[in-house]
Amino acid sequence: MRLYVVVESRFVDWGIGNYEQIAAQLLPAAEIVVDRADPVRGEHVVDVGCGTGNASLLAAKRGARVTGIDPSQRLLDVAALRAAGRLLEIGFTQGEAGVLPRHDTSVDLLVSVFGVIFASDAKTAAAEMARVLTSSGRIVLSAWIPDGALWEVQRIRGEALVNAGGAVSGASSFAWHDEHALTGLLGPYGFSVELEEKQLSFTAPSPLAFLEAELRDHPAWVGTVKALTPAEMQNLRARALQVYEVSNEQSGSFRVSSRYVVVTARRG
Repeated sequence: MRLYVVVESRFVDWGIGNYEQIAAQLLPAAEIVVDRADPVRGEHVVDVGCGTGNASLLAAKRGARVTGIDPSQRLLDVAALRAAGRLLEIGFTQGEAGVLPRHDTSVDLLVSVFGVIFASDAKTAAAEMARVLTSSGRIVLSAWIPDGALWEVQRIRGEALVNAGGAVSGASSFAWHDEHALTGLLGPYGFSVELEEKQLSFTAPSPLAFLEAELRDHPAWVGTVKALTPAEMQNLRARALQVYEVSNEQSGSFRVSSRYVVVTARRG
């Protein structure tokens, strides 16, 4: 199956749009990731692709020493304000999964809520995670399963960008949702891998209202609007709306559900 996550990661500026609204929808997944990670007081936790700080704040509330890492300085600033408003001491640092700004064997727990899955090179990200973790360190991350309405819309958006010359045709991404692939990626560093499937629902007053909110808020959509001609964008909007209408799970309003996995990787 061809995946279009690479289109998102390489060509999206996650600081544009209103990612705060997207992050709010992802909070339930962050809660599950942190619950599974179960950070304890004093542990050094790194949140990779922290965005506006959902997982960082949850881990800090448990008494962990937390560092949030994200490539977008704007989102880091938002996360820092959220932490300050909750009287939580969290360090937020600009960086990415491929070059983690942490010392060797300095991290007890690494969490990532739909963050590390956008790394441009999975092998490099895995090597970096293994490098910064202690010998007993662990990883807990979430990754989308490539099916459902949101994934289909992402796929056709990727196709539209490819056709417009805005992305590399045929680009594919590492299967972060696949146990066999993850074992091959992390096993050489001494990690065993466990997966747990979950589901996250997205709601709105109507399919059109959901699409309009995505166009306004989601950085990938904001970037797409800038990249396509009005005619190309009109066609893409129509195709996306059709997917949402056909996939709608709730009569009289709108709901679609996306499956994802929570991955736990432990050494020893």
